[in-house]
Amino acid sequence: MAARTLHRILALDDFEPAARRYLPRPLFGFIAGAAETDSALRGNRAAFAEHSFVPRTLVDTKARNTAKVLFGETYTAPFGIPPMGATALLAYRGDLVLAAGAAAAGIPFILSGSSLIRLEDVARAGGKPWFQAYLPGDPARIDALVDRAAAAGYGTFVLTVDVPVGANRENNVRNGFSLPLKPGASLAWQGLTHPRWLWHTAAQTLLRHGMPHFENMMAERGPPILSSAMERQLGARETLTWRHLDQIRKRWRGRLVVKGILSPEDARMAREAGADGVIVSNHGGRQLDYAIAPLRALRGVRAMAGDMTVMLDGGVRRGTDVLKALALGADFVFVGRPMLFAAAIAGEAGVARGIALLREEINRDMALLGITSLDQMTTALLTPAPGPLHS
Repeated sequence: MAARTLHRILALDDFEPAARRYLPRPLFGFIAGAAETDSALRGNRAAFAEHSFVPRTLVDTKARNTAKVLFGETYTAPFGIPPMGATALLAYRGDLVLAAGAAAAGIPFILSGSSLIRLEDVARAGGKPWFQAYLPGDPARIDALVDRAAAAGYGTFVLTVDVPVGANRENNVRNGFSLPLKPGASLAWQGLTHPRWLWHTAAQTLLRHGMPHFENMMAERGPPILSSAMERQLGARETLTWRHLDQIRKRWRGRLVVKGILSPEDARMAREAGADGVIVSNHGGRQLDYAIAPLRALRGVRAMAGDMTVMLDGGVRRGTDVLKALALGADFVFVGRPMLFAAAIAGEAGVARGIALLREEINRDMALLGITSLDQMTTALLTPAPGPLHS
C-alpha cells in the first residue's frame, strides 16, 4: 500500500485486512495467529469490553496532555512498540522502520532478540531503543549477551520469561510457515502471487543485505533463517530460573524489565530480585492458550509490584483500551501487531499513521471523559460493563 493511500486507514484494526492482502499467507498468519484455539488471543480483546466509562462533564479540557513519564523519560503518549521477532520478513528492514517511527513520534521501541537486524545497527539508528532477550539457563551465554547489549549503548534490558518451550501454533503449520523457513513450491507460489511484498521486501533484502540471520539471540551472530540449527542454538530455555534473573541484575547496570508476568506472586519475586519493571503479558496469546488476559491480571500484579513500573501488552487497539489499562494500574502499554502490519504495508509512513491515530484517539477520549492529564485516569471513571444484551 502506497503511503498516499494511508488516509483510508481510520483505526488500528484497518491495518490487518490491508496486510492480509499484501502479505503471503504464511507470513500474515504467523503474526495474526496465536496458539492452539486462539482463546488467549480472543480473551485479550474481550477483557477490555468488561469495563465501561463514567465520564465527567462541563470540565475545561482544553489543556489536556497525552504525555507520560516512564523510567524518567517523557514520552508523547502512554504507549510504545513491543518486541516482535522476524519483523524484517514482513517489512523491509522492519526493525529499523519500527525504531525510526517510534523515535520520530517520541515513544519507546523494544528490539526483539529474535530480530534479523543487528542490535548495534538499531541502536545507531537513533532514539533510545530497549533490548529484549530470550535466554537459556546458561550463565556464560547470559553474561555474553548482557555485555553485548551494554556495549551497544542500550539502557533497558527486557527478559522475556514466558517461553520455556515453543508454543503449539497449529495455524503456522496449516499456513505453511515455519522457522527455519522451508523453501518449496507452496512458499514460492505465495511469493509470486504477492508481487509487491516479493519485490519491496524479499528481493530488496536479498539483493542489498543477503540471506537474513537471527542476529541477536546470543553474543555471536545466529543462524540464517533457513538453518535447521536454529532451535539447537537457542539453547534450553526451560532451565531458565529466578537465579538467572539474579545473575542478570548483578551484571546489568541499566534498567531491568521482566516481560511475561501474569501471576502476582511472580511480580513479587521480580521485585525482590531487583527488577525495575514488569510487562504484564501473555505473549499476545501466542504461548499458553487460555492464559489469563493481561488486563484481567493487571490489578493483582499491581498490588504486588511495590515501586516497580508496571506495563501491559496484549489486545490494545483503541485509545479507550489504553485509558482503561491506565485506570486499572498500568503505567504504560505496548501495541504490537497493528504497528507491524503498518510497517509491512507502508514502511515508516505506516508506523507514523498508526501512532498518530492512537494518540489522537487518546487525546479525544480524554476530553470526552473530562480529564486533562493521564494521572487523572482512575477507576473512579470506570464501572463494570453489563453482560451481553438480548433482543
